[in-house]
Amino acid sequence: MKKYKKRIADGILKNKLEGMGAVLIEGPKWCGKTTTAEQHARSIVYMDDSGEGTDWVQLANINPAGVLAGDTPRLIDEWQMAPKLWDAVRYQVDHRGEEGQFILTGSAVPVDDEKMKHSGTGRVSWLTMRPMSLWESGDSNGGVSLGALFEGSENVFVENMLTLEDVAYLVCRGGWPRATMQKRNVALGRAYDYYDAVVKKDVSRVDGVRRDVERARRIMRSYARHQGTQTPISVIADDVRVNDEIDDKTVYAYVAALKKIFVIEDMAAWNPNLRSKTAIRTSDNRYFVDPSIAVAALGLEPNDLMNDLNTFGLFFETLCVRDLRVFADALDGEVFHYRDKNGLECDAVVHLRNGSYGLIEIKLGGEKLIQDGVDTLTELASKIDTTKMKEPAFLMVVTAVGRFAYRREDGIYVVPIGCLKD
Repeated sequence: MKKYKKRIADGILKNKLEGMGAVLIEGPKWCGKTTTAEQHARSIVYMDDSGEGTDWVQLANINPAGVLAGDTPRLIDEWQMAPKLWDAVRYQVDHRGEEGQFILTGSAVPVDDEKMKHSGTGRVSWLTMRPMSLWESGDSNGGVSLGALFEGSENVFVENMLTLEDVAYLVCRGGWPRATMQKRNVALGRAYDYYDAVVKKDVSRVDGVRRDVERARRIMRSYARHQGTQTPISVIADDVRVNDEIDDKTVYAYVAALKKIFVIEDMAAWNPNLRSKTAIRTSDNRYFVDPSIAVAALGLEPNDLMNDLNTFGLFFETLCVRDLRVFADALDGEVFHYRDKNGLECDAVVHLRNGSYGLIEIKLGGEKLIQDGVDTLTELASKIDTTKMKEPAFLMVVTAVGRFAYRREDGIYVVPIGCLKD
């Protein structure tokens, strides 16, 4: 039996099942949705099973209640293959009047979701899963808790065990659960397998629109080069047009398909109350859900990152954003970015439901880059109107390397990613 590595989503799923009739787990393929759901289910239907899946889909179209009959929580894996199940789940939840009845998992938004009669409000709770954070995969020692920083923790002094070479490998390997259990050369191939599946099959299967493989590759390569920026789709289209006669509308369609299968997960802008008026840029930052997808799109490996630290820095930022998003979910929070008309930028703002927030800069490491991050955080914090919103719970520079995680005399935390957890 394969080993199961505990996920942060386990605790979230348990709580949601106690409070709602059904939970829908969404996220990219291979990120562990089904495996995590299996830990909590008492009966399971695999809709895409090559042997029985077709029978289940047919039954769902004829008698969806038959698919839902079984011990609860009942897991319906890849439920979107039979969208009629959505309204059937809602009906069963209403009439059974009990929590924790169903777990639905899916790696794509249904093609005909507009035909569903009910939104699921009050019956279904959503849970987004992503590839593993370094804490979940066992590559972070977890000496610094993001949640503890929100609670005012001051005693931070933890040794970091990851080298720059280690982080380069982890960026390229990604957070795919199976890869975290495989030897190095095998693990590095998982992201390439995933990338190939996306461009050859998944980007077309998501909505039944046949899409060109090479065109999908070009668009993903351009996206990889522009990750962490607010680059307009029109610029990405210009990149692709060097080798392809394509219009902006088509590029938008490809990007929309990649979002539907959770390959792309852009980051929204943060809009705080400031002491003085300034125009805040509202465009999303471009990101893949895992840095290894960008690595595969550009055909890179760890040595390539070590030989190009500028590119490495962009890819490392994507890894940190992935981990911060995983941690923020456990804290009832979201991750945003900030940029204003004067060019002041903050890589990540973790904002919790209760209004607390932390400002984070992401740097590979080194005294100069860390100080640059500190200067940015200090400047942004000074602009926030604390008569209208809370003061930042913490300011933190997340690094790739550094011997220790620690709190500076000015109160700003410097934390290697290999020391961070939820």
